[in-house]
Amino acid sequence: MALLVIRKAERVDAPVLAQIAYDAWATGILPLVKERPGMRQAEERRLNHVVAETLDRIIVADIGGIPVGWCSRARGRAYVPYLFVMPQMQCQGIGSALLARMEAMLEFEGAARIHLETPADNVRAVRFYERQGYRILALRPDGRAAHEPFMSVHLEKRLSPFVGEIEDEE
Repeated sequence: MALLVIRKAERVDAPVLAQIAYDAWATGILPLVKERPGMRQAEERRLNHVVAETLDRIIVADIGGIPVGWCSRARGRAYVPYLFVMPQMQCQGIGSALLARMEAMLEFEGAARIHLETPADNVRAVRFYERQGYRILALRPDGRAAHEPFMSVHLEKRLSPFVGEIEDEE
């Protein structure tokens, strides 16, 4: 595999990042739910909106100049709402690298813990996060429509926050 680079997202990445998220959703989440008419189009619109609204908080995994995955953080919190890797590039360490970089960034900002969640039925994702050192805190409904409740697993990992001053040497 070519060199994996983790970098800040750029505006030009937005359509590709939204497509990565949609493809990962379609292969990882869609099989776990009862598909309704218009569901795919609604999710595609939602993910395009998510990328556009959070671009300044997204880091991208890039191989040879091509985005292959991304991870975002919530504004002002040590919470990771999104981590997606192209389905054909999964199980190659890309998700682990993105998550480790996000954890390091949050540690540098002084975070002592990081939180995230994933659908409870997505056993593959739950096991992935457990392998990364996360522990399950709770199982809760995720707030979707009452006619189709969906349970989420909330996970946490303790971090080693950076403490001290950073001095610029000139």
